[in-house]
Parts: sequence; C-alpha cells; structure tokens
Amino acid sequence: MRRLARVPDSPLRLPLVGQWAMVRLEGDAVPGDDADWIALPGPMTVAAGLQRAGLWHLASSTRDFDQEGWCFRCCFDAPAGTGLGQPLCLGLDGLATVASVSLNGEVLLHSQNMFRQHELLLPQGVKPNGNELLIRCEPLAPLLAQRRGRPRWRTPMVPQQQLRWVRTTLLGRTPGWSPNAPAIGPWRDVWCEPLAPRRLTHLSWQAEVVDGQGRLRVALASQAPEALRAAAISLVCGEQRVQAALLPGDEGRWQAEVVVPEPALWWPHTHGRPALYEVSLHWPGDEAAQHLGRVGFRTVTLDTAQQGFGLQINGVPVFARGAVWTPPDALSLHAPGEQYHDLLKPLCAAGLNMLRVAGPMVYECPAFFDACDALGVMVWQDLMFANMDYPGEDAAFLAEVEAEVTQQAQQWQARPSVVVVCGNSEVEQQAAMWGRRARPGSRRCFISMCLRCWLRCCLAWRIGRPAPTVVRCLFSLRWARVLITAWAPTSAPWRTRPAAA
Repeated sequence: MRRLARVPDSPLRLPLVGQWAMVRLEGDAVPGDDADWIALPGPMTVAAGLQRAGLWHLASSTRDFDQEGWCFRCCFDAPAGTGLGQPLCLGLDGLATVASVSLNGEVLLHSQNMFRQHELLLPQGVKPNGNELLIRCEPLAPLLAQRRGRPRWRTPMVPQQQLRWVRTTLLGRTPGWSPNAPAIGPWRDVWCEPLAPRRLTHLSWQAEVVDGQGRLRVALASQAPEALRAAAISLVCGEQRVQAALLPGDEGRWQAEVVVPEPALWWPHTHGRPALYEVSLHWPGDEAAQHLGRVGFRTVTLDTAQQGFGLQINGVPVFARGAVWTPPDALSLHAPGEQYHDLLKPLCAAGLNMLRVAGPMVYECPAFFDACDALGVMVWQDLMFANMDYPGEDAAFLAEVEAEVTQQAQQWQARPSVVVVCGNSEVEQQAAMWGRRARPGSRRCFISMCLRCWLRCCLAWRIGRPAPTVVRCLFSLRWARVLITAWAPTSAPWRTRPAAA
C-alpha cells in the first residue's frame, strides 16, 4: 500500500534501527555475508556512504555511478513494544531509482520513481529477532541504453537524453552544473510503525479565507474507523481557539469544518507576521491531543495586467525577492529536519521572501516547508521536469507521473508558503531555443494531468456539497511555464466551482 494522502508523523513511528550496510552488486546473485559490505549508520545514498567510509571523494570523482548496481541491507529486531505477529507498516520515503525491496526473502516492492513514497503493510508483522531488509538498486545505464523514440530536441545540460524516460533527479547527471554524485539508494527515511487502532491512515485539509472568515475543512481516517467517533479538531493561534466535532463522511472518513472569525492572516515576512494555527486532534476519552500540523490562512491572486505576472497576497501586491533553493547536501540531498530553520533565517535577514525549488532538483521534505511556513518565505515549487522532451504521450510514463504528482500535491495541502506550483523548468524555453514546438502530449502531461491531480486533492475533503477549487492554470511561451497558482481559494473573478455530485 502506498501513501496517497498527507499523514502526520505518529508518536509510534520510529526510524528503522539496525545494522545498515551496502555492497556493490556483482551479477544477479544476492550478496552473502562474505561480501564486502560497507557499514552505514543508517539509510543514505551510495555516494554519501562511500565518502563517509573514505572510499571515494567528491572532489576527485570521474566515476559513472549509473553503471553500478548496489544492495543495501538492514538487519534488525522487532521494534520495542510490538508483540509477536502484530501488524506493522514499513515506510520508505524515497528510493533512487530502479529498486526492489524484500523482507526476510519475500519481495514486497518494485519501484522506478525516486520521487514516490511507499508504505508497505506487514499483516503478520516481523520476527522478534534476525529480520533482514534488502533494498536492491539496479544500474541505470541498461535502462538508458534501451532503444526509444528520439527526442525532438537535445538539451546541452544533460549528456544522456534518455533520462527523460526515468523519474529521477538530474542532480549528479549534469556535468559542470552539479557535482558528479547521482543519488542511488534510500535517500530519504526508512521507518516502521505498529498498526494501532488510532493510527491515522488519511489526512486531507483545505484552508481558505471566505468573507473575512478562516475556514479549515479536514477529512480523516484511522486504522479502526470507529476510533474517530466523538473526536474533534481544534485550531489555536495565540489566545484564539476554535473547535469542531468530526462527523461521518464518505469512504469511511470523518470530516469537520472549523470556522475562525477574523483569523490572523499569514503574510510573507516582508509584509507582516506569518501567522500559523496549530491543528490538533482530540481523541474521545483522552486528555492529550495529537498534533496534526500547522496551517495558515491567506489568499493568493495572480495579476496579469498588461501581460505581466505578479502575485497578490491577501490582496496586497508582493514584489518577490528570491533565489533558487538547492539541497543542503550534494550527496544526501537533504539535512536533518531541525537544520532547515537555521538555513533559512539568513535568507530572511537578507530580505529575501521567495525560494524556487527548481525542476532539476528534488522535492523537498516536510521540514523545509515547515520552516518556510514559520518564517514567512514564499515557495515557487517546480515539478521535477527540466529542459528535456518528456514522453507525455506514453501511457505508462503518464501513469507514473500522475501518481507522483498526486502524492506531492497532497503533501503540500494547506501550506501557506506554497504560492506557485510550476509544471516544469524551461521545457518550452528549450524547445523554442532549438526552433521546435513541444509535443502536444507533453502539454497534456504538464497541464491536464497536473490540474487533475491537484483538483483531486482539493476535493478530498468534500462534505456533501460542491467544493471550491483553488487552481489557476496558465500556459505561455513568454513565461515558459505551466503555472498552477492561487494555492488557497480566493474571491478572484476566475474562481470556479465544480458541479455538485
């Protein structure tokens, strides 16, 4: 089972702790104990593990990592407090790139997209002792060598044009533009969590400002659906506190609408205070509330007067002063969660109020957006497509992309910092520079599919009536972008409502 909705970290969710190691693959055989395993402190990329072990250094690298296959192993015991046969959930938040996962000899997952997260249900749990998790990462070169249709143009920044077929980052594969250390292996967290009755399996929410009121609509589901009966959602910001009861909804979910009179608005730090509301779930018969996250109330409108492109936050024009964000570490592609706040504070001190997460990079982790929300930094978020002629007419490719974008969009729900989502980075511009037109299928890939994924997320909280949409989509060669804007619902003239069910 894969996570398709934003689910908060559970108090029971723990990093998978054990004896981590990696080894280079030699053929198809599973490496044995006599192989040259390299000990690791936890999951990480091959490049990060090699440099940590002193076996390779970024500064002197001419190594072609895409020619190599690697296997990661974690030998672990059952998490403390779990009983024999207790169902568990194994989470893998990022595998680069063509990977298979097996547990105690049983294959659980095949993945070909480094940008997707996976949750694997283990109905029988794990053994009390001596479990073995194997993550096998195949070399990318054979996949890139397959004969496929030619692209309509070649981008000079990427030597291997067939990367357009593979859902992986361009970092490490663009000589002169990024270090030669492409991500291979478990580049994000690997964790384990008992399937307790109160474990949340779904969380979707939408924050908007309507007629001067803040409205938060929430949809929840838990491992045991009846566990949410008589539960409530609360919002707290300073002295202001409001609460609403959860009511039965569709598909076994429980829903609530919390109305905040005269809400404190979220602003970019250059224009005001980035007010945030703490959202908590109050379980029946339990005095301790479960923290779900923080949301902000604000509106975003797009100003295209005189063929321009401008943003208004809460009706006020905002001049964007920003920069392109790159991953904090070139090898691991992320940083410990607590460091993002400190990394962003100097940008605020310098007067910057927007960061762009660009298409050649990677999708950032929740800690990054937490820091942007708290510090009042707007985010221009590209989808991870850049420069190349992507096969937007290929059904299998589109299906994989749709699952990826749906998952990412659900992670960005109610993020006040996310003000622009851009379908790609310089694809149309690259085509124009070569005197080509982008494939019609590619346009469908970057417009129709992206809109459909986001609208699906927006409608997830429906409470038996039409739901306001929050999407504004533009296409322009001048801007060389596909833009999905107005992340929170607004009262702009182009705000629309879908037909009632």
